[in-house]
Amino acid sequence: MANRSGTITREFLRERGETNVIILWAVVTGVAVGILSGLVGIAGGAILVPILFYGFKMNQHTAQGTTLAVLLPPTGLLAFLKYYKAGNADLKIGLLVALGLFVGGYFGGMWALKVPDLLLRRIFAVVLAVTAIRMFFQK
Repeated sequence: MANRSGTITREFLRERGETNVIILWAVVTGVAVGILSGLVGIAGGAILVPILFYGFKMNQHTAQGTTLAVLLPPTGLLAFLKYYKAGNADLKIGLLVALGLFVGGYFGGMWALKVPDLLLRRIFAVVLAVTAIRMFFQK
């Protein structure tokens, strides 16, 4: 569907006639990730980046950048409202973390662009693995 640089060429789409398939796959991916996000509270890095990398054949930088584009609109708003109404969300802490994320995202994006794609993918994998191991063994 896309080359490793993350771009889907018009020639490829014309040759394969897959425009509708790509659109459908993108929407189905969004619905599935949205369900998983609402269910367990994760989406962007842990779920969507690997789907974009493997499923859409994007390179690591493009997968991460596309994930950030997905996060720009209030994608988690409806899931958040469910949690908030049930008394399971701390709005004050959430807003403070969002402020930090806003500032940190700027620097993280700037630094990520300077890292080679393979190294970035390995850093991403280590972060996911360490997080998973810690959560699995924590009581």
